[in-house]
Amino acid sequence: MEDKRAATVLQILRENFAMPKWTKGKRNPFETLIVTVISQNTADSNTARAFESLSKRFEIKPEVLANAETGQIEETLKTAGLYRNKSKTIKQVSRIILEKFHGSLQPILSLPLEEARATFIQMPGVGPKTADVVLLFSAKQPTIPVDTHVNRVAKRLGFAPANGDYEAVRTSLQSLYEQRDYLVVHVLLIAHGRRYCKARRPLCAQCPVNMHCPSRGLWNDKA
Repeated sequence: MEDKRAATVLQILRENFAMPKWTKGKRNPFETLIVTVISQNTADSNTARAFESLSKRFEIKPEVLANAETGQIEETLKTAGLYRNKSKTIKQVSRIILEKFHGSLQPILSLPLEEARATFIQMPGVGPKTADVVLLFSAKQPTIPVDTHVNRVAKRLGFAPANGDYEAVRTSLQSLYEQRDYLVVHVLLIAHGRRYCKARRPLCAQCPVNMHCPSRGLWNDKA
């Protein structure tokens, strides 16, 4: 029964949101990793500005960023939050990829999913979400990254335990959907969270899936 509701919700989201063009092709794994590190606790617009600034200053390659001065990386990332920590992470991760994996993420991406995830998560500043984003978008590995929007929407829809941690939400969503739909589920739940299922004041009255949501009406969306 829950599988049917999940399928219905996904179909409605497909009808209401277009998939972004950037999801069509395969993304450069190292660039995806760097962008995702920058995006941690940072708005999309600031992430884009910071990555553009970094790209103008440096070629986005492990051998370049591993040997860059941390202070110079910091200068390019000031529009992103926690830029000092992120600069250190970028340099450290670049050095690990350069020295341990000969400057390529392919040895990691070709591993079985859980082994690949564990290898990424062992890197400083790389958590499960960052690992899952790289694996899903750059290697088409069957995983659903859980950002703040996915976490919130999945719980409000009753697709994940209300007090579930990252892994509980991820595995709950993956149990409801086919692997071929994981990328679409991730992207559309984010789009829905931004447009309707907002953190503080979700627009329940306007929400296209409100008839399938057990949380509808719990918030006052008129304010």
